[in-house]
Amino acid sequence: MAQASASGAGDLPDLNVWLALLNANHPHHGAAKNYWDSLAGARMFFCRITMLGLLRLSTNKAVMGGVPYTTAEAWQAYRKVAGMPEVGFVAETPGIESAMEQFTQSKGFTHADLTDAYLAAFARVAGLRLVTFDSGFSKYKDLSWQLLA
Repeated sequence: MAQASASGAGDLPDLNVWLALLNANHPHHGAAKNYWDSLAGARMFFCRITMLGLLRLSTNKAVMGGVPYTTAEAWQAYRKVAGMPEVGFVAETPGIESAMEQFTQSKGFTHADLTDAYLAAFARVAGLRLVTFDSGFSKYKDLSWQLLA
């Protein structure tokens, strides 16, 4: 899978979207599939956090409804999706740290919000729309995002 420049044309799905897409037994699988089929941007991108999260959580028994992937299977699932023409990988670019620091200053921010602040900063700096099942992203100003139901 080649690295790509996002250049404002696409989506950064949150980890919860990637997991729902890959797991047919996930409670949000239908909504994630509808997003993929009808609502997705021209391209969808992984960043390092969503890639690592997918590998980590897809091998977790509790997350995967008692049927976790082996590490090899998790890599295989990631490579299959990441190798699709409409999916790419975007590396971190300058400005993310500053944007993340700004987001961590928002009202009500706690340590549990650090990964979300990173994803929000990543999406904003890369010019991507963040797509998620997590309504907590509403706290991040100037963020293009889509809440899936």
